[in-house]
Amino acid sequence: MRIATWNVERLKHRQSLSDILLACEQAKADILVLTETDEHVRPSSFRYCFQTPKLVEIAPGYYKSTEIRVSIFTSYNCVRCHSTYDKYTALCVELETELGSLCVYGTIIGIEGNRRPSFKKDLQKQIRDFARLTADGKHLCIAGDYNISFSDNYYFTNFGRDALIQSFADNRVRLLTEKSPECIDHIAVSQDFVKEMPVSLEEWNSEKRLSDHKGIVVTILPG
Repeated sequence: MRIATWNVERLKHRQSLSDILLACEQAKADILVLTETDEHVRPSSFRYCFQTPKLVEIAPGYYKSTEIRVSIFTSYNCVRCHSTYDKYTALCVELETELGSLCVYGTIIGIEGNRRPSFKKDLQKQIRDFARLTADGKHLCIAGDYNISFSDNYYFTNFGRDALIQSFADNRVRLLTEKSPECIDHIAVSQDFVKEMPVSLEEWNSEKRLSDHKGIVVTILPG
């Protein structure tokens, strides 16, 4: 199973849309979570697309009419959609995969970065979502823009890093991208889902030509 995430920077590099779409396809993901995205970024190899509402609904004039914060692409069947603390910023779909049911929570933690007071409030509300979703034993995948690096001093706050690490420990979630350098986009999956299966990691857009974020994909290999 391959799970990928990428922040496409509000499609700032619109002239490179074909290259952005090609990069999404070349990730060969079974689940692809895009953040700061746009309805024009719609790779064709997936059967299903789930997305947050258009941002023009809440801030006309600031956002383009096609901008959205999160989209999830997959060919897995969706069992149900789960509510989140903010329908414009976080999206959760429960998918039936070959490894079992998995709730995919696509998100941006802190839409204004990690230095504003709103970051703490946003993160605390999302942490409550994580606890609620795992309370009845559901397997959870949290993928998207965390606005936190974990392996270096690239971009983080102590509060954000510590709060997420504690939440993952409380909910038995494993941060698969923890050791990726200069990376604030991450994928974390319930330990009971990953078990002891080998996990590998790949990145793209490392030169940040198509977006100011790297794309990242993890591969979970069943034994």
